[in-house]
Amino acid sequence: MAGNVDGGEVRNKQVLLKDFVSGFPNESDMPFSTSSVSLKLPEGSNDVLVKNLYLSCDPYMRNRMSKPLRPSYVDSFQPGSPIIGLGVSKVIDSGNQNFREGDLVWGMTGWEEYSVISSTESLFKIQHTDLPLSYYTGILGMPGLTAYVGFYEICAPKKGETVFVSAASGAVGQLVGQFAKLMGCYVVGSAGSKEKVDLLKSKFGFDEAFNYKEEADLDASLKRYFPEGIDIYFENVGGNMLDAALLNMRVHGRIAMCGLISQYNLDKHEGVHNLFNLVSKRIRMEGFLVHDHYHLYPKFIEMVIPQIKQGKIVYVEDIAQGLESGPSALVGLFSGRNVGKQLIAVAPQ
Repeated sequence: MAGNVDGGEVRNKQVLLKDFVSGFPNESDMPFSTSSVSLKLPEGSNDVLVKNLYLSCDPYMRNRMSKPLRPSYVDSFQPGSPIIGLGVSKVIDSGNQNFREGDLVWGMTGWEEYSVISSTESLFKIQHTDLPLSYYTGILGMPGLTAYVGFYEICAPKKGETVFVSAASGAVGQLVGQFAKLMGCYVVGSAGSKEKVDLLKSKFGFDEAFNYKEEADLDASLKRYFPEGIDIYFENVGGNMLDAALLNMRVHGRIAMCGLISQYNLDKHEGVHNLFNLVSKRIRMEGFLVHDHYHLYPKFIEMVIPQIKQGKIVYVEDIAQGLESGPSALVGLFSGRNVGKQLIAVAPQ
């Protein structure tokens, strides 16, 4: 709980970006600071003041820690300022007619106890509070919509098709696999530990799964699990995994390019050598950004909430307790330390 400073102001603990990062990020790149914030917005403000409850750790945040060298779809963080990411928050005060004091929301916020949000275009009011609020950092938030858009809209799956999901135990991958099983597809996932492989098969219902760290030849591995080839590849990894998948795609296969986590900490990206398969097999490979599809969020929620309540879809979270755990949790994404969706409970629960 933030302590009082004076006159309605409270201390506001924050996680800052110290400086632009090269290579793998370290906890020391994200120091703590304390500022103060008024719990009452100025007269005439159009902003929304929120108390942050949960913060999301997502791989794309690594790109925002780098010095901007070329135009990107998202701005870099500003050194000396709080890190920004998706979170779940409670409205404390509002000058925006669409949000009222006491509303629960999810969207972009600061890595801090309290945030003043000026841009509310991607701030969503939480209507279904009978499910865990933490779900709005994952299955009911951006990762859930990402899985929905990438699988159903980009890949256009058909019953009986073969589906491969990389980084399959993560926030997005675990949902893609379950969506594919509900479609009647054959699904295989890759992950980075025995624990995660077991989770994919025992909890999420994948037909098969393998630990990519134990595979000397990824091409041979995929041929073992997909002797007749892959119809759909949901790509979260890039690099050698993408190269191997291209060799094993079927004619008219589809690849949804969601992320390339194996490349985010490299100063020079690994080359992909098997791209001619896109031509010879008439493969469609499409990148996508979830914020282009926010208009589908109501449709997604209408589909997924009944499936959660009926137990047809399950979700695993890895919750780090306290804002102080944030830097360690974010860094851990890039060594695969998390099991399931990584998030932070801002105040220990």
